[in-house]
Amino acid sequence: MSAENDSAVGEQPASKPKEPAKRVPRAGAAASSARAGKAVDRTAEAATAGPAPRKAGAKKAAPQKADPRTAGAKKAAASEKAGPPTADAKTDAPQNAAPRAAGAKKAAPQNVGVKKAARKKPGAGVRTADVVEPANKEVVAVKPATRKAVAVKPAAKKAGTVKSAATKAGAKAKGVGGAETEGGGAPAGQPVGGKPESHLAMVRRARRINRELADVYPYAHPELDFRNPFELLVATVLSAQTTDLRVNQTTPGLFAAYPTPEDLAAANPEDVEEIIRPTGFFRAKTKSIMGLATALRDEFGGEVPGRLEDLVKLPGVGRKTANVVLGNAFGVPGITVDTHFGRLVRRFKWTEQEDPEKVEAEVCAIFPKSEWTMLSHRVVFHGRRICHARKPACGACPIAPLCPSYGEGETDPEKARKLLKYEKGGLPGQRLSPPPDYPGLPAPPLGAG
Repeated sequence: MSAENDSAVGEQPASKPKEPAKRVPRAGAAASSARAGKAVDRTAEAATAGPAPRKAGAKKAAPQKADPRTAGAKKAAASEKAGPPTADAKTDAPQNAAPRAAGAKKAAPQNVGVKKAARKKPGAGVRTADVVEPANKEVVAVKPATRKAVAVKPAAKKAGTVKSAATKAGAKAKGVGGAETEGGGAPAGQPVGGKPESHLAMVRRARRINRELADVYPYAHPELDFRNPFELLVATVLSAQTTDLRVNQTTPGLFAAYPTPEDLAAANPEDVEEIIRPTGFFRAKTKSIMGLATALRDEFGGEVPGRLEDLVKLPGVGRKTANVVLGNAFGVPGITVDTHFGRLVRRFKWTEQEDPEKVEAEVCAIFPKSEWTMLSHRVVFHGRRICHARKPACGACPIAPLCPSYGEGETDPEKARKLLKYEKGGLPGQRLSPPPDYPGLPAPPLGAG
């Protein structure tokens, strides 16, 4: 029987995967002989039934009390060398899953080297329990990449800023009307980069506009014909709600009939109404001019006072009329806020006020007192010739680069030139007797066309 068993054992040396006798510690001679006998019996059965399945050997090996940590480390190292698990290894997995999982968890803090090796070669025989934690760490490691992606946004903004700066630097900054602005950027008076114009910058721009207008209109003057303060006072009252041209065509007949305050105060109201009818609102205006003539005769000895406080007490005389008389008949500086002046200073952004007295106060604070009277003439001249109320000729405006309201009117140069009036458009002016330095033609008398 022993020879038969020996032959059986000799026939299957390859099917013997392990040597259980070497792994199991020897407890005694009796135990060893008993186990050897059982092994011989199993060998005989194997010779009769064929190769023994791997499952039986796995069941026998399970009761061994090996250190789970050592076993887990050895199996991990063996699996790295051996490559992918075989079919036998898959058969062992259901039985030893719990010990292995427990071993993996316990070994996690200690076997750092094993985890690093698994992270480097995740496909080289790494088991499920070994892959879980490194995989989680790889997922967590994505977060810094996400932060890096978010950090790109400021870089994009910076790139946009560089592009914007390059665009501004590469192109010549053009002001309104095609004129180059100082230092580039937006036209004068307009916000640059969203920043509003400072008060100091506005004052400098306003004074430069005044100098430019002085070059354009060196002949600026009051556009009412007069020979003395009384005539200027009456003509200014009559100019309300009408043109200076119409007043200049009317006053020669009026002053021929009533040359002094005393004469006008003693006139027949109906005769005066008939004379000044062309100026409009002739009844109200007759009452005003006859009233102020009476006040001059009775309170000021027939003379026009040279103080603002006295002038504004006269019937039909306000600050505007008083400043016209003081500035042009007495040489007292004053700003005349009429319709044209108020419109233009708001377009120039010198003020946002609508009330004439507030406009006067704010504009007076911008300019020295010596400039007030001539500033009024220049602005009014510009408003009547170029910067019209309904359709300003922006394309022909000499101060377009300094004007923040450029574009409200016609910007085409050819079309804009057709909008110019009086001497700028080759037409007669408003005065029948203009100053000698006036470059235009005198206005025709009433009824002459």
